[in-house]
Amino acid sequence: MAHILERIVAATRATVETRKHQRPASVVAAEAAARTPRPDLFLAGVGRPDRINVIAECKRRSPTKGVLREHYDVVGLARSYETSGAAAVSVLTESSFFDGSLEHLRAVRGAVAVPVLRKDFVVDGYQIDEARAAGADAVLLIVAVLGRDLAAFLALSHRAGLAALVEVHDEEELRQAVDAGARIVGLNSRDLRTMSVNLETCIELVARVPSDVVTVAESGIHTPGDIARLRAAGYSAFLVGEHLVRSSDPAQALRELTGINAVAGSE
Repeated sequence: MAHILERIVAATRATVETRKHQRPASVVAAEAAARTPRPDLFLAGVGRPDRINVIAECKRRSPTKGVLREHYDVVGLARSYETSGAAAVSVLTESSFFDGSLEHLRAVRGAVAVPVLRKDFVVDGYQIDEARAAGADAVLLIVAVLGRDLAAFLALSHRAGLAALVEVHDEEELRQAVDAGARIVGLNSRDLRTMSVNLETCIELVARVPSDVVTVAESGIHTPGDIARLRAAGYSAFLVGEHLVRSSDPAQALRELTGINAVAGSE
C-alpha cells in the first residue's frame, strides 16, 4: 500500500486540477496581484532571538489521529493564538486528510494581524497564487514532495512575494534545501511516510544548518521542556499544532509553551 505521503500528494494533485477547472489560473493570479503579502514580517517574526517564537497551527484533523478538535472554530482559534503570543499562525488548507480549506485561510487572514502560513502539500504553482490570493504571507514547501523542483518553487514563491518555509526530514533533504537557497528551514521530526515522530531527529539535524538560515522545529512538541531542549540546540522557532488544537484551552497551552505566564507572574 502506498505510504501516507504518496496518498496525500496524489489526492492534492487531483484536487488542484479540479480547482483549476473551477477557477482558471488567470483569475486566481489576478486575485493574488490584488493582495500585498508580508514575507519580511513572517521572517522577522520567526527569527526573533529575544523570545520563544511559536508558529501556532490551526488544523481540525490528522491522518493518524483523526479529528483533533470536534468544534473547530478556526477564527476563534487563530485569535486566541495571536493574543497568547504566537509569532505566526499556520493554517492547514489540505482538504482530503486534514479537513482544511482555503476559506479557513481567508478567514484567519481577516481576523489576525500576525503573519499567516499556508500549510499544505504544494505540487503546482497554482497553489502559490492561491496562497497569496487568500492572504498568506508564507507557504510551506516540502522537499520530500518537490525533490529537484524545489529551487523552481522557491523562485515562484519569491516572485509571488511570499516567504517559504522549506521542510526537511533528513540530512540529504537539508542539503537540497540549503543548495536551493532556502532562508527558512523547518526540520520535521515526523516521518511523513509513516507519520511516526522522533524529536531526536530535530536535535541531530539543526547543527548542520548554516548560521544565516532561520530554523523551525516541527512536530512532536508538547511541553516547555521540549521547547527548551530544541532552543538550546539552536532553533529559532517552533511549529506546534496537535498539542494546541487538542487542548481544552489552546490559549493557555500556548502561553505555557512561550513562558508568558511565568513572565507575568514574576512582575
